[in-house]
Amino acid sequence: MKSDIEKVYEKKAEDMGVLLQNIKDNLPELEELLDKIQGHWYYEDAVYRYYHHSFRKVYYIQEETKKIVKALRELAPEGRELINARFLEIVKDGTGKEFDRKHNKAWRENCASILEAFFHAKYFLEMVVKYGKKYDEAPELLGSGWASVLTLYGLR
Repeated sequence: MKSDIEKVYEKKAEDMGVLLQNIKDNLPELEELLDKIQGHWYYEDAVYRYYHHSFRKVYYIQEETKKIVKALRELAPEGRELINARFLEIVKDGTGKEFDRKHNKAWRENCASILEAFFHAKYFLEMVVKYGKKYDEAPELLGSGWASVLTLYGLR
């Protein structure tokens, strides 16, 4: 008879395989989203707009952050979701903001969290694409990138 701990580990191993398969099944869409956000009008422009102090334009990247998070949520094995509290807090702090001219007086305080949320979401998207291409099955030995993806879903 299996112990409760053994059952938990078996379920996690099963969910890791499901997660990887979900990534593989959605790889074309994930790659398309990654290509889009790495392009000029998203990644490059958002960082430039932050440093240029370009009024509301840095705020536009929030929509792409939300799209990435939505795509990541859809990869979760049934019964799981994105549960990493740090990630969710970063995303919450960096989305849902509306531009106000008063923000210009405290630019960093109002806008840095927008880029931070985008960068973290972009990182996880990069990792799911990278390891979705690399692995045919969930590995037992974990590199940092794949381990971070597992952590995002509460599997590590």
